[in-house]
Amino acid sequence: MKNVKLLTSPAPHVRTQDSTRKVMIDVIIALVPAVIAGTFFFGLYALLLSIIGMVSAELVELFIMRVLRKDKSFLPNGSAAVTGLLLALNLSVATPWWVLIIGVVFAIAIVKHAFGGLGQNIFNPALAARVFLLVSFPTAMTTWYRPIASFTGWYTDAQTTATPLAILKLQGFSKVMADTNYLDLAFGNIGGCIGETSAVLLFIGFLYLVFRKRVKIVIPVTYIGTVLLIASIFYAVNPERFGSPLFHMLAGGLMLGALFMATDMVTSPMTIKGQFIFGLGCGIVTMLIRYFGGYPEGVSLSILLMNSLVPIIDRHTQPRIFGRRKG
Repeated sequence: MKNVKLLTSPAPHVRTQDSTRKVMIDVIIALVPAVIAGTFFFGLYALLLSIIGMVSAELVELFIMRVLRKDKSFLPNGSAAVTGLLLALNLSVATPWWVLIIGVVFAIAIVKHAFGGLGQNIFNPALAARVFLLVSFPTAMTTWYRPIASFTGWYTDAQTTATPLAILKLQGFSKVMADTNYLDLAFGNIGGCIGETSAVLLFIGFLYLVFRKRVKIVIPVTYIGTVLLIASIFYAVNPERFGSPLFHMLAGGLMLGALFMATDMVTSPMTIKGQFIFGLGCGIVTMLIRYFGGYPEGVSLSILLMNSLVPIIDRHTQPRIFGRRKG
């Protein structure tokens, strides 16, 4: 028998046809319905911001990798484009394009590459950039326009308005429902960020990711379920002050955050138990901020807070190694 040389390598020995680029393309496809809804309700400027966010993010990452890190072989994998698009969808159409670019630079250069690049960042880059812009440009980031429901309109054609969550906090639930209805909340005919208003289209995009096996549903189900449970309890105590469970599910950035931001593979826990804890924590913090905080929305801050706890969650939810005793 001839001697045969065997090539060995450390486990796990997993083969897949997937790549980062394929996954990111699927995420962008899943976000297309939200972009269409944002363009329809807020005009062409919403589409322009989406394109600027994607293109500028890829250019910033290309500069960092090719020039600063001198990696001449680097090719864009789409992860930066996803970050830029998510950041744009988290903005109001009152936001100037150059403010978006500042946010993109912060997201890619500071939040992502300062920590080592893709797979090593602690915080979700798009959400961290959104909070950075909220602190740096509070007027632009908290000015909202009424939907104009026209693909050919421009954002300056619309009138300013308050978001449903802001109206709830300041004027009560009856005032909210006098100005809108659940159908408007579901499809996006309300004031808010470009990509957060249409809960139905966000859910359709999420179903595409589930079908493509790009995300696990533990975090979204736990996150939204926790919000519904807490909202039901408080609604029973004081409906006028706290609002209904369905309202809290459809209003604000809950659907965008739970379906597309909290599920980020890099900044969320690896284990099923950890994902459950993560979603539970996001839901609790979101509702605490909505009910008792000075800011009407709590999705961004809740996800970022839980991002910071992911290393601890992963450490304490690791399954026991086969054959090893406890202790």
